[in-house]
Amino acid sequence: MHTHRPGRHELGQNFLVDQATIGAFVELVTHTQGPIIEIGPGDGALTLPLQRLGRQLTGVEIDERRALRLDRRTSRSTTIVTADFLHFRAPATPHVLVGNLPFHETTPMLRRILRSPAWTDAVLLVQWEVARRRAGVGGATLMTAQWWPWFTFRLVRRVPASAFRPRPSVDGGLLTMTRRDAPLVAPAELKEYQDLVHRVFTGKGRGLARIVATAAPGLPGESIRCWIRRHGIGPAALPKNLTAEQWADLFLLTRRLRLRTGGAGPAAGARWRGAGSPGRDRSRRKARPPRPHGG
Repeated sequence: MHTHRPGRHELGQNFLVDQATIGAFVELVTHTQGPIIEIGPGDGALTLPLQRLGRQLTGVEIDERRALRLDRRTSRSTTIVTADFLHFRAPATPHVLVGNLPFHETTPMLRRILRSPAWTDAVLLVQWEVARRRAGVGGATLMTAQWWPWFTFRLVRRVPASAFRPRPSVDGGLLTMTRRDAPLVAPAELKEYQDLVHRVFTGKGRGLARIVATAAPGLPGESIRCWIRRHGIGPAALPKNLTAEQWADLFLLTRRLRLRTGGAGPAAGARWRGAGSPGRDRSRRKARPPRPHGG
């Protein structure tokens, strides 16, 4: 018999009650190391089994009433704090993130997680389609491509809606994210890399070669064609079909050109248009004097 209490609708709470899923979740966490921070522990369906791992555990629960109830049921090694994870200050030392994320808050929470610097692994339960897109199943999304050089994403399994109470309208998916030991792109170049990915994803043109040429003006067409041949990229490929390694190599290609030309390569053109705004009307450029390269 399930003893959990229904979730509060305004908090988007759908609590996990399926023991097989809970077991699979905890098993994934056993393959990580370090203190654990659980996002939204609710009534402790994951918290109590995670305690058995014997690691320091902190639960961040937005619902004060549930936080107080759960705190009375946990051991000394577990700390329950009342806070919104979107505003929670995570430790600056290595840790593992786990959680059954509120479906309506999945995207902002993933953005917050990806921007947080210290965690090493994340085991998350999110909407099924979100889990598929983050893992690049059927094609990567802009968000995944923008973070691939620093993280790997893996879709573990589908979790049916019947595993939750109250039952949501969609299935869930178990997703793992792991920080790479050796990033494919230097962390200091994150912004420039993400700007390039955004321009390619939103760029216009027929075929990947044309899209890249539009997104990275100044990059020679032969260099783009060599990049395509080197990676065996098919003629029908789109930005969503590229792998993490292909994205990283494309960025390094534009970076080498920029270094050779003293900053007058693709990145300079991108800054001229405004990062992330590839569709701006070029006729406006004639109404004002050009800026210096790299300005």
